[in-house]
Amino acid sequence: MDEVRHLSTDGSRGTIVVHEWSNDDPTWIAVLVHGYGEHLGRYPHVAERLRADGAVVVGPDHEGHGRSDGERVLITDFETVVDDLHSVVTRARETYAGLPVVMVGHSLGGLIATRYAQRHRDELTALVLSGPVIGSWHPTALADLPEIPDDPLDVSTLSRDAAVGVAYAADPLVWHGPFKRETLRAITSMLRTINEGGDLGTLPTLWLHGGADELVPIGPSREGIETIRGGEFSEHVYDGARHEIFNETNQNDVLDDAVAFVRAHLG
Repeated sequence: MDEVRHLSTDGSRGTIVVHEWSNDDPTWIAVLVHGYGEHLGRYPHVAERLRADGAVVVGPDHEGHGRSDGERVLITDFETVVDDLHSVVTRARETYAGLPVVMVGHSLGGLIATRYAQRHRDELTALVLSGPVIGSWHPTALADLPEIPDDPLDVSTLSRDAAVGVAYAADPLVWHGPFKRETLRAITSMLRTINEGGDLGTLPTLWLHGGADELVPIGPSREGIETIRGGEFSEHVYDGARHEIFNETNQNDVLDDAVAFVRAHLG
């Protein structure tokens, strides 16, 4: 596939770096929304699969993440992250006028994508959520501790493919430190906003989750899904799969399911 391009744009709190995987003859726009502490550069294989199916693929590194500006993993208001994402989508829609837009959000990116869909539902043709942080999320309780522990992530919880954990641990653009208290409080606030923000109406939504996900357990996420799901809803739960289902040993099946869902709704 073509080399990814890195474009810079003004964000709410500094420069945001946008990844773009081009397509000579695109038929749709895929917007990837990454999770906490990581960056979009971890998902070239996802972009390649979507691109092979006709998509031009774009997405930002959120503020404080990856190549973008900001104190590492510090987010005080997720509405501004949604604003930045909206700027990315707006530019893509102007560049590739008339093409349908599908948003794919993973983990904390699922929280951001869900809020985006609540605010800008009419701009989307479909929404795909992978292990989304919605409903409630147990790490937010850490914000109430006098000192947030600096416990390293058990990388084996990411995927049954051990190479994924090795690469994650060695990635200098991944955050390997503790949670920021302000970020946890902002997550709590955004979870409440989403829970009170209404369902997604007729927006086709696909929920994908690993059955053995310890980082974003399936139970609370399902409760969130039941709150926001609209009338066009599908789901796949993968037995034994861990948190990063796009990086799992059955990733091809997961991507096939996502592409089949998108194809069914592109018309």
